[in-house]
Amino acid sequence: MLNQQEYTPGPAGGAQIQKHEGQLWTLILVRVLRHPPDKVWQALTDPAHLREWAPFEADGSLATVGATVKLTWVGTAATTETRVTRAEAPRILEYGDLRWELERTDAGTRLTLWHNIDRRFIAWGAAGWHICFDVLDRMLNGTPLGRLAGGDAMKSAGWQGLVAEYSSQFGLESPHWPSRADQKS
Repeated sequence: MLNQQEYTPGPAGGAQIQKHEGQLWTLILVRVLRHPPDKVWQALTDPAHLREWAPFEADGSLATVGATVKLTWVGTAATTETRVTRAEAPRILEYGDLRWELERTDAGTRLTLWHNIDRRFIAWGAAGWHICFDVLDRMLNGTPLGRLAGGDAMKSAGWQGLVAEYSSQFGLESPHWPSRADQKS
């Protein structure tokens, strides 16, 4: 069984951005999962499943339009309330700054995420969601890795490489990483 220290993400891919005026841009990530939409839908909406892979905790189900759910992003103490604005099982889910679309394919489900995110952190967001999707895939396959999000994801092997790859793909400047000597100062 693979543990988090042995995990290495695959190459960056399946992502694009939509640039908008102002600070928020839209990150679009696509992943094909070898599972039917119903199973993926449950992983996206059930708080117990979300705790296994998502970068946030949800205090209730995200499967019902109008539901108000408190989300706590991993690594933060702040809780934000979000309202589910669209839930068409097992196809479309929208709440807060996130929109999910699930499309049945011969291989399983094509999962597309639209995330409105501060443009300064778009490559970080892409890298973070990339890792979360890897964890989701392993959970759905029955070989759970355990949640790897927030600061833990940033410490994982390959995270900085993903950020650099996504920065390059998006035509953005790659963040400056402090050297070990700088970190000791």
